[in-house]
Amino acid sequence: MINIIKKLSPARNIALGFASLIIIGSVLLILPCSVRDGVSIRYIDSLYTSTSAVCVTGLIVVDAGDTFTPLGRFFLAMLIQIGGLGVTSIGAGVVLAIGKRVDIRGRALIKEAMNLDTGKGIVKLIRKVFIVTILFELIGAILSFVVFSRNYSFPDALGISLFHSVAAFNNSGFDILGGGTNLIPYRDSAFLNLVTCGLIIFGGIGFPVINEIWQNRFNLRKLSMHSKVVISVTLTLLVVGTVLLKMTEDVNWMGAFFSSVSARTAGFSTYPLNSFTKSGLLVLIVLMFIGASPGSTGGGIKTTTFFVLLSGMGAAATNHSERVFHYAIPKEAFKKAAVITLLAITVVICGTYLIGVLEPDLQFLDVLFETVSAYGTVGLSTGITPRLCAGSKLLSIIIMYIGRLGPLTVATIWHFSKGDRVSYPDGNIAIG
Repeated sequence: MINIIKKLSPARNIALGFASLIIIGSVLLILPCSVRDGVSIRYIDSLYTSTSAVCVTGLIVVDAGDTFTPLGRFFLAMLIQIGGLGVTSIGAGVVLAIGKRVDIRGRALIKEAMNLDTGKGIVKLIRKVFIVTILFELIGAILSFVVFSRNYSFPDALGISLFHSVAAFNNSGFDILGGGTNLIPYRDSAFLNLVTCGLIIFGGIGFPVINEIWQNRFNLRKLSMHSKVVISVTLTLLVVGTVLLKMTEDVNWMGAFFSSVSARTAGFSTYPLNSFTKSGLLVLIVLMFIGASPGSTGGGIKTTTFFVLLSGMGAAATNHSERVFHYAIPKEAFKKAAVITLLAITVVICGTYLIGVLEPDLQFLDVLFETVSAYGTVGLSTGITPRLCAGSKLLSIIIMYIGRLGPLTVATIWHFSKGDRVSYPDGNIAIG
């Protein structure tokens, strides 16, 4: 068995790792010790919850706070943590912790899992990933405790704060407050809102960017093109999203900003989304589809993909070369970005169509919103998730799985060629 696994491609190993973790999680969450007395949970719901946790999505068919015991919540938090950091990264971290070296194959797996272009400095990066994660989550838990301690006893407030910090940094919209309210009761707590937003943003910009910012002592001029693109696109999307949501929805500026941040694959909400206008939901759909950045805990097509697409279209329209921050954008980057975006659109269209067939009573916009949320591993919902039939839940599970791995990674699972051995002459084809 081990020899078979060793012969698998990096993409297949990663896919197998996530699938195995999801199955294990589904079993752990359905154990009697994980479920509250008097509460029953079907296996499909346990599988859905495990997938949502491992894929750091946050879509729920059962309320975590009302369904699971403290042990069940612990299992859920661990699934979120491992899923956010990546199965491969966790494995590499364990190897390093026991004093062993990460071999070439392990480095290739980490490179694939974190969407890195190079394997240089991967081991050092993994060490820093764990340090950064622990640091941010501890700070987030301490700051969150200040708020939650006002409404809960010390043990409960501590548990909620730790869980919330892990969920926020890993861009997963799970909460254990109960009642299915998410963070709506705390919409007026500017402090908790800002702490949560900070955890989401830093968890979503990617570990390579955080590492580079730290190495350059916050000197933005010394950053690479990748980091500059990630930071600039992230800030632009946050500002534009906040303004557009404020223009369309009856929310305050903090609510608009929080929704704009959360839509970037986090999934927390301080306002019920079923009260949002069609325009507001459309803004959230676009933000969810774009998602976070490479090497982060978030999903979506990624900020860099979105930027390269816009740059490519701009260069084509103006007959200029693709360049940014005094760097030329690699020609292969646009091709890869276009493929990823097209595959993502295909997944969303197919998923929306099939769920629409299975759920004819649901509104199209609600189904589209749900599908994009699942693909972008966001977790926001207009409230239809618990009402989905078993078939729709299975489809949503598949979509979350594809979204977490990435459509290009999933595509290479089935077939991957080392390249054509024969060259062909260029043909002519009319475009546009």
